[in-house]
Amino acid sequence: MSEREKAPAGGSATPAARRIAGSVVSGLLPPLVAVVAAMLATSVLIAAFGGSPGDFLQVIFSVPNDRVLLTIINQSAMLSISGIAAAIGFRMGLFNIGVEGQYIVGSCAGAFFAGSGLVAGPLNILATLVVAALAGAAYASIAGLLKVFRGVSEVISAIMLNYIALTMAGYLVTKYGQASGYTFTTERLPLDAQPLGFKIFADAPGDVWALSSLALILGIGYWFLIARTRFGFELRVTGASSTAALASGVNVKRMTLITMALSGAVAGLVWMPAYFGSVHTFGVPENFQAGLGFLGLAVALLGRNRTLGIFFAAALFAFLSGQSNNLQSAGIAKDVIDITQGTTVLAVVVAYEVVGRRRARSEAERVSRQLEAERAEVVAS
Repeated sequence: MSEREKAPAGGSATPAARRIAGSVVSGLLPPLVAVVAAMLATSVLIAAFGGSPGDFLQVIFSVPNDRVLLTIINQSAMLSISGIAAAIGFRMGLFNIGVEGQYIVGSCAGAFFAGSGLVAGPLNILATLVVAALAGAAYASIAGLLKVFRGVSEVISAIMLNYIALTMAGYLVTKYGQASGYTFTTERLPLDAQPLGFKIFADAPGDVWALSSLALILGIGYWFLIARTRFGFELRVTGASSTAALASGVNVKRMTLITMALSGAVAGLVWMPAYFGSVHTFGVPENFQAGLGFLGLAVALLGRNRTLGIFFAAALFAFLSGQSNNLQSAGIAKDVIDITQGTTVLAVVVAYEVVGRRRARSEAERVSRQLEAERAEVVAS
């Protein structure tokens, strides 16, 4: 009887169970190690500048009050959407650093449309989401077209487009918006298009935004698209090897254009939960939260472009940002949170690289042992 035909010893795990356990450990261990490493690095930095690492850790790991919890949930929704937008590009092997500009363009277009009242009532919400997504897709397609037809790196073109988007949005709001003191904003969202939120915290002065559920919908859609559709398979194949994709009949240029447009469409929706939830106007930079696009890149990297990982990373970043407001009371600059977030991303990239190399080496050794066993079996027979 060969080794492969022998039943596993009593109490020992089957090879399939060991592989599943190994996958779980290799998936959960790197982000946990990254968070611990980031906390330690930040603590060392605080101590080096005369601060108290103990106070920092005490504030960060304290239980948030209702107001902070509400902020964490709402911020997590926007960061999740931003992370999904970035992850779509990453799965294709595209670094869509232009998520920032695309969500600015989508937010600006959506706010102008919603404030105009062209569509009444709840239909205004749906129509605005479509407009914002189309605007983001169109803006992302510029970088896609430049890459496909002129060979311009999407990183270079998208960075330039980010600055253009910010300047263009400011110009449009100033020229066609309404004056609000010393600033300019779009027309206010009509009352009949303002969805009610979810009141889950009694002591928090606000609600969980109704369109925070958009993050969950997009997360499920992203998972289904990547894991259960032919398009998702072709996207993953192209991201792994464009040569293999071409050999299998995939039109890489078309996939690049579609992927950039799809990533931009999701990016255009990033700020919609805040717009419909509490802000109701768009103005640069007074009542607009910049930086969500860049944070989305970090969220996607930390979440390994997986839906649950993105949700976890978004919640972590939102938690750190929410707790940062309490740091000043401990005599610590809230800017250290940026250091913690950056160190977390760096640490998780290194951790996953180490795990990936160990997994590859382990797989090579397993295949080698299997081949040796089969060779010995052939010789013996």
